[in-house]
Amino acid sequence: MKRIALFVDVQNIYYTCRQAYGRQFNYHALWQRLNEQGEIVTALAYAIDRGDDGQIKFQDALKHIGFEVKLKPFIQRSDGSAKGDWDVGITIDIMEHAPEVDTVILLSGDGDFALLLEHIGYKYSLETEVYGVPELSAKALMDAATQFHPIEGELLR
Repeated sequence: MKRIALFVDVQNIYYTCRQAYGRQFNYHALWQRLNEQGEIVTALAYAIDRGDDGQIKFQDALKHIGFEVKLKPFIQRSDGSAKGDWDVGITIDIMEHAPEVDTVILLSGDGDFALLLEHIGYKYSLETEVYGVPELSAKALMDAATQFHPIEGELLR
């Protein structure tokens, strides 16, 4: 049975699905789909902690599905802009889990992950899959993955 490690850039998926479709991503449908393809041995979702009730309910729902939710505090800068980036944390976790699995699946459209996917695919001879909103995903990321899955259909709710 194929061993799968799943990593979700929650902010990226939330905003791209909202921008492109005005809808939310269906994590439950994704989990069901991947469970049919193999054993999900690692499932990490990376989010920003604003501490509001809606967000806490969403994080609890992810945990109920089977995700470990990693939170980073929401930081408001003095100029009004916000900071909350998980790129390095996601990269470290993918590097740590890649040797243990057959497939790494990343939910993100962020082109910064392209080099990472190329590297682990080559170094560990594993499959790399990306789920993203096609028109809002970096071409470099789509090209770096063994397989790109557009977020559409039952993956939206």
